[in-house]
Amino acid sequence: MPRIFLTLGAINAFLCVLFGALGAHGLKHTLTTDMLVIFQTGVQYHFYHALGLILVGLGLLTNLSQSRLLKLSGWLMVTGIVLFSGTLYIISVTEIRGLGVIAPFGGLSYMSAWLLFAYAAWTGK
Repeated sequence: MPRIFLTLGAINAFLCVLFGALGAHGLKHTLTTDMLVIFQTGVQYHFYHALGLILVGLGLLTNLSQSRLLKLSGWLMVTGIVLFSGTLYIISVTEIRGLGVIAPFGGLSYMSAWLLFAYAAWTGK
């Protein structure tokens, strides 16, 4: 299981660099300033949680190797990446702001993931 989260973290970190470069160079002249800021926010949170996935993978290599809470934390980070960052990417490119109702579910996934991570680390569960 650690391998899954380490791999997902590394792939998502790669995607963050790719999307960051796309935003800085490719979309800079295509998107409005507001939409570019939304895109960059998606990349920023995406990157934080790519690193979070790597931390989950490393945590699963320690005495928390069987922690269901830590594994759930990782899957919530993946969910957050899709629902929060993914929504922001789509909004910025399509300008369909109505999709913004999805992003808070990704934000809740992110927050839940970090709380579970903290609880698993503190209790050793």
